[in-house]
Amino acid sequence: MTIKAPFTELEIKKSPAGFYEGYSIPIALISKLTMVLLVIWALVWPANANGVLGSVNSALLQGFNGFYVIIVGLFAVFLAVIAILPQTGKRLMGRAGEAPEFSNFSWFSMMFGAGLGVGLMVFATAEPLGLWGSNPETVSGAVKGNSPEALTSAYRYTFLHYGFHAWSIYVVTGLSLAYYAYTRDMPLTIRSALTPLFGKLLNGPVGHIVDVLGVVATILGVSVTIGFGVSQFIDGMYAITGMDWMMDLTGDAPKPGTVGLIVGLVCIMGMSIISAVSGVGRGVKYLSNLNLVLSLILLLTFVIFGSFLFAMTTYATALADYIWNFLSLSFGAYGPQSAEAYAAALPAEAKAAAGELYGGATNAWGSLEGFQKGLTGSAAALAPEVQTAAYNAGTQGRQFGWQSGWTTFYWAWWIAFSPFVGLFLARISKGRTVREFILGCVIAPSLVCFAWMTILGGTAIDLELTGDANGTIIAASNTAKLFVTLGQMISGGFLTAITVMCVVLIMTFLVTSADSGILVMNTIMSGGEQETGIKHRIVWGVILTLVIGTLLVAGKTNGGADPMEALKSAMIIGALPFTMVMGLMCVSLTKALYRDGMRDKHTAATEAAPAE
Repeated sequence: MTIKAPFTELEIKKSPAGFYEGYSIPIALISKLTMVLLVIWALVWPANANGVLGSVNSALLQGFNGFYVIIVGLFAVFLAVIAILPQTGKRLMGRAGEAPEFSNFSWFSMMFGAGLGVGLMVFATAEPLGLWGSNPETVSGAVKGNSPEALTSAYRYTFLHYGFHAWSIYVVTGLSLAYYAYTRDMPLTIRSALTPLFGKLLNGPVGHIVDVLGVVATILGVSVTIGFGVSQFIDGMYAITGMDWMMDLTGDAPKPGTVGLIVGLVCIMGMSIISAVSGVGRGVKYLSNLNLVLSLILLLTFVIFGSFLFAMTTYATALADYIWNFLSLSFGAYGPQSAEAYAAALPAEAKAAAGELYGGATNAWGSLEGFQKGLTGSAAALAPEVQTAAYNAGTQGRQFGWQSGWTTFYWAWWIAFSPFVGLFLARISKGRTVREFILGCVIAPSLVCFAWMTILGGTAIDLELTGDANGTIIAASNTAKLFVTLGQMISGGFLTAITVMCVVLIMTFLVTSADSGILVMNTIMSGGEQETGIKHRIVWGVILTLVIGTLLVAGKTNGGADPMEALKSAMIIGALPFTMVMGLMCVSLTKALYRDGMRDKHTAATEAAPAE
């Protein structure tokens, strides 16, 4: 029996001449129009944009929080299965006998470079410290936040957000792209990953939609990353210079103001555009090498002057705890708690005040003490034990609010970033087996992320536990926590030098991230071409700057406390369609691996048959 050959005749029509020469006009125009409309909306009606994005995001999370959580768990399990199975794990991403393009050392080094980015600079201290105060265990009341007992659960969820689950998101996209590109000589673009399911349909509008979803997700994912990075960049500049005009000093702790954010954004993106159009790959290589050296210096500073023993002890126990709870973390999705369900769970004495109690009891970021202090009217007159029971009745609502506001935000961020990092991982993995790719791109970067989180974040927590920091690190904004922690560890000229180094490191990470993001967007729009036109890099650099800038401004309208809110809402909304594309990628890859295995068996049987 002859097995039909796989579909590989993917045709992406490109413009033969003119401004869009070498580009797919539908993909480019639809992507640009979508982003330009978003910019105009946020620029002309910022309050409306912020409100609508927030409302749509809230409604989306009510219905899709469980979808986000469970599908990421399925990604991790899917990759584990195809890595373990001999017939799929041993398949080569390349021609038979083809050697890996890069040595193991270079391959791992480049993956470390992908993992050690702006996200780790911002969240290596902020994430463990934030989760130490608030995680599902503290929200349920099982342990008290910011206590020694909360350390285990804090790192359980820190490792969840930056560990095997997170990197599985990147690897699903990267493996799908690499497999078709290197085994079937197909374009390194998003639609290639769905050819086993949709075949010739991807040569038309269906394929354009898939690629546009990849471009939009990349833009929004890169935008959030740059938004956080620029905020930390301004925090660092303030720590060095003390210039108040960059900061918003109206709150309990200084945080970057709108003017500072926009100035920092223009500077960073200006350098990124120059880097993108220079065409000098050597410059990006030097920047990447500089990033690695400066990252190691920062890590060594924490090893020598921080709480290294505490960090290593935490690393070992947290890793064991994360693995032990792997399946429950993968599929433990919480649903929203309606006002009716909350009222039904209340003790009889509190039912009459259900409307007054509901909001506070289901607020994921509120404590029992804060809940009781905020009560008014008949709710305030309830006995303390009834108030406690009313708070406990809202546990499901608090856990849903926490998960949708924290874990789901991370999953959307990683998913939106996956076309970018997935393409990068695919490009450097030619000649690897499926098993090598999965184990190398999931395990190694995760372990590096864990080290950063325990060494930097563990030092911050230890300083708070011992009382040396006296709450100053906890009180700082997320993007300032790194600099406040450094200020507690070291002082004098050395502190100034390390702070300057961190600002340079953040700047180079931002420039290379934006530069690479612009390249990936152009690669998708040009049907997988790695060399793209300079004018399009400039246009997309400007569009990316406008998207970030206008949404940062929109996030501060109507008294908004967090300029990142509009950006984060847009990203979660934009990531949802691409999440569905990634689910189809898994189905598609399963079919491709199975059919290719059948073809190999048929070929082997044909060759072994005696000649007649």
